Amino acid sequence: MTRAGESLADLVEVMQRLLGPDGCPWDREQTLATLEPYLLEETYEVLEALAAGDPRAHCEELGDLLMQIVFQAELRAGAGAFTIDDVVRGIADKLVRRHPHVFGDRKLETSAQVLAQWTALKEKEKPRRALDGVPAAMPALARAARLGERAAQVGFDWPDAAGARAKLGEELGELDRAIAAGDAGEIGRELGDLLFAAVNLARKLGVDAEGALRGTTDRFVRRFAHVEDRLRAAGRAPREATLAEMDALWDEAKREERAHVTEK
Repeated sequence: MTRAGESLADLVEVMQRLLGPDGCPWDREQTLATLEPYLLEETYEVLEALAAGDPRAHCEELGDLLMQIVFQAELRAGAGAFTIDDVVRGIADKLVRRHPHVFGDRKLETSAQVLAQWTALKEKEKPRRALDGVPAAMPALARAARLGERAAQVGFDWPDAAGARAKLGEELGELDRAIAAGDAGEIGRELGDLLFAAVNLARKLGVDAEGALRGTTDRFVRRFAHVEDRLRAAGRAPREATLAEMDALWDEAKREERAHVTEK
């Protein structure tokens, strides 16, 4: 019987061959900097496959993402920094250390206890401020959610969603005042505060803000496509229609979506 994960060595060998003296010219030209956009793109493609609920696509996209990890590890290995084995051993050892309730004799019963233990062990290993380690390069919405979670872990949080909802109302009022004053810089700051407050409210309600906004943008694309299709069927372009006409078609698209959901 083979052990799960043994085939990772095959991928490493393929990558070493591509980066070898007689390997692929394009691969040999890549650097850690040039690979950054590919890593981000492959990550989003994994998320897209997950959202589509397509296991085959998910499998393929995870492979593409894994290739990026092995690619970067091989570039580091070539510079004498570390190898893919260091990467794998490092994360395996970390998981064992931070799960003493699984790999040791400590007993925990709830997810909240596990999270508290993880945070305490992480702090012991790497003492740092609560918000350190949240990448500035993350998408702003996801970063806001993660920062809110980190602050909550050390007690800087509302006891329930009501406090977060009140903060949202407070920030909306401040934005209205900035708009009335016509201060462009203050409008930008207050709009940012309003978005951050909305993310915190989503967190307190148990809603993934990134996923919620992604769902809304997907619905926007579908509904606007419906508007365009209906106008084209009538021999017209959106720019030739009135806002009232497009609003009516938008509402029609919403009704059709709701009817489809109800049928399911």
